[in-house]
Order: sequence, then C-alpha cells, then structure tokens
Amino acid sequence: MARILFVVPPLAGHVYPAIGVAGELAERGHDVAVAGHASVVRSLVPGPLRLVELPEDLTAEARAEVEEKSRRQRGTGSFKFLWEDFLLPLGAAMARDLEPIVEKWHPDVVVVDQQAVGGALLARRQGLRWVTLATTSAEFDNPYGVIAAVGQWVVDQLREFQVAAGVPAPEAARGDLRFSDQLTLVCSVTGLLRTPDAVAALPPRTEFIGSAAGLRQPSDDFPWDWLDPARAQVLVSLGTVTREAGGRFLRVATEALAGMADRAQTIVVAPPGIVDDLAAAAPADVLVRPAVPQLELMGRLSAVVCHGGNNTVCEALSMGVPLVVAPVRDDQPVISEQVTRAGAGVRVRFGRVNAAGVAAAVGAVLDDPEIRASADRLRAEFAAAGGVTAAAAHIEKLLG
Repeated sequence: MARILFVVPPLAGHVYPAIGVAGELAERGHDVAVAGHASVVRSLVPGPLRLVELPEDLTAEARAEVEEKSRRQRGTGSFKFLWEDFLLPLGAAMARDLEPIVEKWHPDVVVVDQQAVGGALLARRQGLRWVTLATTSAEFDNPYGVIAAVGQWVVDQLREFQVAAGVPAPEAARGDLRFSDQLTLVCSVTGLLRTPDAVAALPPRTEFIGSAAGLRQPSDDFPWDWLDPARAQVLVSLGTVTREAGGRFLRVATEALAGMADRAQTIVVAPPGIVDDLAAAAPADVLVRPAVPQLELMGRLSAVVCHGGNNTVCEALSMGVPLVVAPVRDDQPVISEQVTRAGAGVRVRFGRVNAAGVAAAVGAVLDDPEIRASADRLRAEFAAAGGVTAAAAHIEKLLG
C-alpha cells in the first residue's frame, strides 16, 4: 500500500478526473487523500476518499469577482488573465499551504493537476515523486498556434515563478511545471491531436488514458422513467463554469430542441439563476434540471450539446456519442477543434447562434452517418486507452 496525495485547484472540472483516478487507487488498497479548497472540493469528493482541506485565501466574493472578470476575457487576454490573475497566485498559496501537509503525511507520490502548479513546485523543491494529471489535452495540441509568443510567455512566467520561490535559475529553466518528467497522464486520446506532429512533440513519459470518468457523488433523484426509448435523447450542458454566463445559449438550445420533440427528448442542465424560468417555459419534452447524473446518463444519449469542456467531450466520445460544441474561452476552442477535426461533431458560435442553427447542428450529428462513425471510432480508442484503470496502473508502475 502506498500513500498517494492528489492536489487539485478549486475548479470542479479539474476535480472530477482526479477523484476518478483517486477512487480507482483507493479501491486497489492504497491510502489516498485529495488536497484542495473545501468550499469547492468538499461536495465533489465522495465518502471513500479523504479530503485534506487547504486554507481559503479567497473569499466567496473575491472568487466571484475573479470569475466575472474571467468571463469578459477573450483571445490572448484570456490566457494571460488565467495565469497572472489566477493560476500563479493560486500556485504560490498552494505551495505554501501544502508544505506542512507533505511534511506530516510523507506521501510516496504526489499527483498534481496540471494547473495546480504550486503542488508541482513543492514536489520539485523537495525531490518528491510527482505525476502530472492533465485534465485537458489542450497543452499537447499546439494551443497557441499562430500566437507562439503567448506560449513562450507562459514558459517565462513559470520560470520566474520558480525562481521567486527559491529554485535556482538554471534548474527552473530545465523543468516545466506543467509536465512531470516522471509521468504525465493526459485525459484524452492521441486520435484527437494534430497528428503526427503533435504526437511526436509530446514530452517524455506521457501517457494518454482516455476519459478519467469514475467515482462520483451518487444522485438518486433523476426521473429515469421520463426517458422515452422510442426517441433520441440529447443533453445540453455548459459545464460548471461556463453555464453561469450561458443563459442566452441555453434558451436558444431549448427553443431549438423543443421543435424536434417528434424525434428527440432534451435534458438541459441550467444554473440556479435561470433554471426555474427555463423549466417553467419548457415544453413537456424538455427536462430542465440544475444537475444530472451525467456519467450514468451518457450511455443513453444520442447527442450532446456543450461548451467543448474536456470532461464532457471525453465522457461523450468514450460512449461514441457525437457532439455539438459551442466553445467560449480557455481551452474550449482547442478541444472543440479536436472534435470537429476528428469528424465527431459540429461547431456553432456560442454568442451568435440562433435556434435554427442549433437545430441544424443537432440534426447533423443525429443523422450524418460519417459523424456517428467517427464518434464510434473514437469510442474504441478511448476504450483501448484504459481510463482510470490504466491511470492507476501507470502510477503503480512509477511506485515500483
């Protein structure tokens, strides 16, 4: 039995893959804990896993302010905002707060989310065995494209971050905190990358594990008997962050899919601010909920309409479900391009698409045999990648 510490940022989309892998390792008999900020992480970590709470440096109001500023960012500004205003300050605080936890608990390996760079910094500084868990494949698929200067800017920022924390400059220049030189696990498959160039440029000891879907908090109140097996089921979800700014898109998608009731039922995941109004206006063939058991539901779906978040995309494609993607910011445009480049979905414009456009896109992914065949081909690749079972095996191999 090994002691394994997972380090996650206060972002639900990054916590879910971590607890999927952590749950698999716990089932194998390892002593597993998840270190994170309880205000975000506590409700997501199931009972079998231990939560090690980090101090809350940001009040709820301050976090809301950061999130609101983030929603207004686009293009290169969004990358710089993400690092300067969120990831690097968060990393400095996490490195400080994790140090006494690591000294007390003595983990055999630390599994660090790719954006929790404070955990990676501490692991490098203390010579710990360290695994990167990349909960998005964007950093492995030429995310900066024609804006290569932004990519170099991120590299420079991470080097300065290490030097400010006491890492000698030559050592900081040798290691990128986003990629462990011992083991990096990527939640995706290589079939979604720009091949062969992207695959050839992968950092050493990189393993693609497919979807990290796994252990989740149980959900017992979904009306499963509402689903009509004679019709297709379509899920509309904008993830855990984007959906707060997606009221217009959710209304447009609801209108579009209500017009397809003869062939499809629709499940819409809406945030608290609009869920009641949307539910009140929705016809009988559209179910509006604040949350759904997405993993359990995925196997019954014929299509997913989403923001291009990596978790939702990978969960859908691992079941062979094609997508309509409407990216907003961050890594979503990269992941959405992967979907369309692989032929497994259709892209629409988040802020400008109308009901007719959503209906046409959903019709395409339901009816086009080539799109459905591409999604099914990727399902086979996801299955071969092994998911959380493969991830746990890779970590155990590192442990020896």
